[in-house]
Amino acid sequence: MTNPKTAPAAGPTSPTLLDRTFQVSLILKGLDGVLELVGGILLLVISPAQLGAVARVLTQHELAEDPHDLIATTLVRLAGGLSVSATLFGAVYLLAHGAVKVVLVWAVLANRLWAYPWMIGFLIVFIGYQAYRLAVGFSCGVALLTAFDIFIVVLPWREYMIRRRR
Repeated sequence: MTNPKTAPAAGPTSPTLLDRTFQVSLILKGLDGVLELVGGILLLVISPAQLGAVARVLTQHELAEDPHDLIATTLVRLAGGLSVSATLFGAVYLLAHGAVKVVLVWAVLANRLWAYPWMIGFLIVFIGYQAYRLAVGFSCGVALLTAFDIFIVVLPWREYMIRRRR
């Protein structure tokens, strides 16, 4: 009889680095979805004028040190130019995107097989939108998010194929 403390790790049942990466990336996607929900709610309850005032308060120290700071001046300019319709669109977008992301991440973490193809399809649609955004005007943030989403599509696909075989 083998002592459980000295027994070798069970090959395919012990989580690999890729399995742990999948779990961590799912959790990150879920947290991102929660943040999108919070952001969407905030956009619904805070007026565009209030958003502009918050942006000015948050950037005033940086702009006092460097009045030409790219990030701070861009943030103040964007927040100051928000309309009610743009804010509403942003709120609806964030709420819908965040809700879908949270539900799909929860379902995948709960081992619901139906959620894998939905998550993959949802991410592919979003990657397509991000690719359009990159074609219209390049952004490092969107490029990094797109690369992360492509990586996230590969991991659920791998996991889905493994679970389907079982």
